[in-house]
Amino acid sequence: MTTSRLFTADELLHIPDDGWRYELLEGRLAKMAPAGRKHGRYAGRIGLSLSLHVDNHGLGEFSAAETGFKLTSNPDTVLAPDAAFVSKSRAEEAEDDEGFWTIPPDLAVEVMSPNDTYAQVERKALRWIEAGCRAVVVLAPLRRTVTVYCPNEDPVVLTEEDTLDVQDVVPGWTMPLRGLFE
Repeated sequence: MTTSRLFTADELLHIPDDGWRYELLEGRLAKMAPAGRKHGRYAGRIGLSLSLHVDNHGLGEFSAAETGFKLTSNPDTVLAPDAAFVSKSRAEEAEDDEGFWTIPPDLAVEVMSPNDTYAQVERKALRWIEAGCRAVVVLAPLRRTVTVYCPNEDPVVLTEEDTLDVQDVVPGWTMPLRGLFE
């Protein structure tokens, strides 16, 4: 569900908690249902692996679900991936405030929910890429696949037999996919 009135990123930041999560798509509020149990499990598994690697190697900042990234202005777009990584050098250049990130992450991770369509999630992945993400990882639990989107490249679809490898974005980080969807 989206709204017809245009909102700003600042208005989104200050919306009272009503039990829903929201993103802002070109100024329009997009209501998102809370994540389900399996969604949380998959996001947690990949997020934990990424977070530990980033922290242990001092690579930058990891952000968990519900962290907003302002991608465009006038009208504003704010997206919140299930997990994200911002490199140390880029994090130091970003505005340091209590609001949303003002730069896109280097890596955004999205876990498809049962009510998401593949077309919706692909549009979101491409929106991340257009905003400057270096890679977007999309977990599709029903298909038991992981798709990696990178600028100027065709998406790469991985199965449980593969290893997720985005070392050009997150140095040294790989994740075997076997067992991810259990």
